[in-house]
Amino acid sequence: MNLWSEHVVPRVTDLALGTADVRAVRARAVERARGEVVELGFGSGPTLPLYPAAVTSVRAVEPSAVARRLGARRMAATSIPVRFVGLDSSDPSADLDLPDATADTVVSTFTLCTIPDVERALREVRRVLRPGGVFLFLEHGLSPEPSTARWQHRLDGLQQRLFAGCHLTRPIDVLVRDAGLTVTDLEHESLRGPGPMSYLYRGVATP
Repeated sequence: MNLWSEHVVPRVTDLALGTADVRAVRARAVERARGEVVELGFGSGPTLPLYPAAVTSVRAVEPSAVARRLGARRMAATSIPVRFVGLDSSDPSADLDLPDATADTVVSTFTLCTIPDVERALREVRRVLRPGGVFLFLEHGLSPEPSTARWQHRLDGLQQRLFAGCHLTRPIDVLVRDAGLTVTDLEHESLRGPGPMSYLYRGVATP
């Protein structure tokens, strides 16, 4: 990663996604988490204080060393055991270094926008979920409002350059379903802020 992506973007993301509004919607997204959790894009650990008591451990997938350092205080403050889990290579789209059917819950918040091969990543979600497990996701993505969607397409290239490959135009629910997961709950909402960056998908899917 270059200097901007490795050192600046994790800090900007930590601040931008640390607001009360984001915390509230993130808490709703993870309230069904339980058992052994695999969290994609763990970042600085903002979900840790939001997990319910039913969560027994977290395997955290986070390639950024800066983000992991930023999360040290949150990890020290939680009673939930956290272990970082790598990928099979340095490619952020690589397979997870985990056996099949290893997680009761997989969590992804504000992560699917950035993974280069998101389809492959979602197939990995399906692979590591146990039967009866759930995939909990909270992501920004393509708006159904035509005027907002037009701006998302116009700004997508700039967004990727500024925020380490983050896309504005991914139809999250379609991607989840195309990976072979069944979306059982899906809600849409918007955060306060610029419309192209604020349209959210919050959902639950099963393998």
